[in-house]
Amino acid sequence: MEGHEIIGFVAGFGTTFAAAPDLYAMLKRKSAQGMNPTMAGIMGVFQIAWLYYGVLIDSMPIIIWNIIAIAINSLTVGAFFHFARAENNG
Repeated sequence: MEGHEIIGFVAGFGTTFAAAPDLYAMLKRKSAQGMNPTMAGIMGVFQIAWLYYGVLIDSMPIIIWNIIAIAINSLTVGAFFHFARAENNG
């Protein structure tokens, strides 16, 4: 693995899992309080664009990292709406 590939791997890992702490905190406290789903939604849209770009240039690291990131952001938005609905009904 060359130097630029290592940098790409580390950068991909960091940006992919940047939203994971928010998801973890929300699941742990079982509350949507303090969470803004707009940020996760915007990130998800651009991660879909990155995924498409990865397919166009046939870059497996870009494809894989962005599939994982889209999944994390989807779970974050889904958890937000689940907990927000429960808080409004409860």
